[in-house]
Amino acid sequence: MMTTDCFALMGSMGWMGWLMPLAVLLLLGLGIAALAKYLFTSRRSQEDRS
Repeated sequence: MMTTDCFALMGSMGWMGWLMPLAVLLLLGLGIAALAKYLFTSRRSQEDRS
């Protein structure tokens, strides 16, 4: 039910309605990837020091 309302809103907004959620998902994905890489590298460098 919620998704149909969302698609109707996106359809009425046109290309902006499709671009905004994709941009949000992209930024979220990049943020998660950067955080994971930071945690992975910092943990590895701590192991190298000890």
